[in-house]
Amino acid sequence: MINSVQLKNFGPLTEIDWQDLGPINLVIGNNGCGKSFLLKAIYSAVRTLEDYKRGDNPEDASDILFNKLYWTFQTEKIGDLVSKQSDASLYFGLMIDKLAFNYSFGKDTSKAINSVENNVTPRESNSIFLPAKEVISIHQIILETRERGKRFGFDDTYFDLAKALTITELEGFINNFEKTGVTISEHQSPAKGYGSKEFEESRNKLELLLDGKIEYDKTSSRWYFKKGRQRFSIGITAEGIKKIAILDTLLGNGQLDKDSIVFIDEPESNLHPKAISDFLDIIALLAQQGLQFFLASHSYAVVKKLFLIAQQHQLSIPVISKEGDNWLQSDLLQDMPDNPIINESIRLYEEEVDLAFK
Repeated sequence: MINSVQLKNFGPLTEIDWQDLGPINLVIGNNGCGKSFLLKAIYSAVRTLEDYKRGDNPEDASDILFNKLYWTFQTEKIGDLVSKQSDASLYFGLMIDKLAFNYSFGKDTSKAINSVENNVTPRESNSIFLPAKEVISIHQIILETRERGKRFGFDDTYFDLAKALTITELEGFINNFEKTGVTISEHQSPAKGYGSKEFEESRNKLELLLDGKIEYDKTSSRWYFKKGRQRFSIGITAEGIKKIAILDTLLGNGQLDKDSIVFIDEPESNLHPKAISDFLDIIALLAQQGLQFFLASHSYAVVKKLFLIAQQHQLSIPVISKEGDNWLQSDLLQDMPDNPIINESIRLYEEEVDLAFK
């Protein structure tokens, strides 16, 4: 689990020191404040640690990190990530499982990152980034653009997700067997998905929320939504269903396990309020089973629901919010944060009350 994150002069993020992180962590702020940027910065570091020394990969951490930053932020040169208004170097550091990983570089950096310190034990788990935009419908386009064309357009958060979704549940089970030696007799049937014992309750709730599930046909390279015995083209399936179904698919094919870290940009997008609430309840359940979540949102409904989850489960949910030029830290276990998103919701309520008494 990530314990803390520090950034200096990282694009729009002048300085952040986010300590005492928990199973669920929330970034809130107005559009353009750097919420998604922060999530991508953390994601790039975590994926670097997961790719390092995996299998027969001969690359060192600095090379993996360079490529991850390049394809995630898609700048002309890596040095462009350094804050324009600062003459100092970019710095990024995190503690994960109480072990340190950090790096720094200047504006002239273009081919290599020379200052990398890695004390983290190689990670076997996979982490994933769920972007605000739905990806199921453009799954093949993402793969073709990146695998064949090697072109900018879809960054690594999309590309990594598209590759993870392509793995079938049986392939996921076989991959896990090769890694851990767990046999079918020690687990549930691979047809139900690797990890079905660990995540059975969560997946059942996801399927109830979806009123079905999505399936990938490798022969035709097409996605379908299955409801009972009926199967529908993914193109006529609701956006919200496709978004939530991604999480169920990744739990089923073994791409996520109890040590995975999940980044979700705007979990509220394309979901009605009841679905948002149910989706966050499922996230809370998965967090109790070991997964760590980083959410970025500008929705009052998300903040309020997570506040209720924190109170119900007595769960620390750290929050970092942009206010003016500063990033402020709080905890939903203690109180709702003082933030323009919250203040605007209160203002609208007060305006409604005033109108009612006129």
